[in-house]
Amino acid sequence: MTDLSLFHITRKWPAQHPEHLQLYSLPTPNGVKVSIMLEEIGLPYEAHLVSFDSNDQFSPEFLSLAPNNKIPAILDPDGPNGHPLPLFESGAILIYLAEKTGKLLPQDAAARYETIQWLMWQMGGLGPMFGQLGFFVKFAGSHFEDKRPRDRYAAESARLLGVLDQHLQGRDWIAGEYSIADIAVFPWIRTLADFYQAGDLVQLERFTNVRRVLDAFLARPAVQRGLNIPARG
Repeated sequence: MTDLSLFHITRKWPAQHPEHLQLYSLPTPNGVKVSIMLEEIGLPYEAHLVSFDSNDQFSPEFLSLAPNNKIPAILDPDGPNGHPLPLFESGAILIYLAEKTGKLLPQDAAARYETIQWLMWQMGGLGPMFGQLGFFVKFAGSHFEDKRPRDRYAAESARLLGVLDQHLQGRDWIAGEYSIADIAVFPWIRTLADFYQAGDLVQLERFTNVRRVLDAFLARPAVQRGLNIPARG
């Protein structure tokens, strides 16, 4: 059995099942990407809550695994060549898990890169823009008298939704078949509407293809489970 005690993070979050993949996360849009992925592929794992209320993300133990202090992160005891693999960044983790299991990322080269391009689109565009918009709608930014920053992010978020909506015309999923691209994108769209409550601001109802595929995504049992992992204390 792999000895995970060599990893500093296990001092704060001891592994009860060190033979399983260890997930350090919180059910945010980025965090649930990995919990949903793990539920979809059926890989045994152990989830550890990284509490923002307690500033766990800034603890030396968490930073030893994720130096950018962002969730999620994983520690796979059965990594490449049989050696443990620590990994942070949700997009990198999704690709790793897909390659490890041969699931949710096409083997065909062209389809594979089409899927990865939409994953990168989410990482570089949709997620950051939605996150900034959420700040101005849900959090401290709502107190700013100048609404131009909020409107800038609202306009760009709506533009991105339009790009996705047009792409989804005639498609069941982003890359044709269900994949890591959908797992990356749709938790953010759910959060935009339900948590940030910015659906009206970007006129989400007019993006009918986005809403159609979002409903299909949220209906998946693995998604429903993953959205609540790790369980909040």
